[in-house]
Amino acid sequence: MVTDVLPSRPVKKIEIREFLDAANRSAFARWFEGLNAAAAARVTVALTRLSQGNFSNVEGVGNGVYELKIDFGPGYRIYFGKDGERIVILLGGSSKKRQSDAIAAAQAAWADYKRRKSIKES
Repeated sequence: MVTDVLPSRPVKKIEIREFLDAANRSAFARWFEGLNAAAAARVTVALTRLSQGNFSNVEGVGNGVYELKIDFGPGYRIYFGKDGERIVILLGGSSKKRQSDAIAAAQAAWADYKRRKSIKES
């Protein structure tokens, strides 16, 4: 029988939102809806971990955009920006094969997000 309990660490909650372009469309949702059930489940688990503050499979890809790598199937990627310490903005997703185009699109979306946010705040 286990009698010792490890001290619990408070979970760092991260709010995850989708970026919507000027036409109110989400590139992330479009990509996600095209996944099969197994891939969608893996992506959902990865996003849950991200929402709990687990950034262990994340790397910066430039211009404030990050890539969350999922080691499954063709090597899925989720692209996002961080709006402060507690908000993640989903910008898109891809497989490793389409990574270059997806990164460029995510960087453009992130620039648009920041531009629109600065206009809204002024």
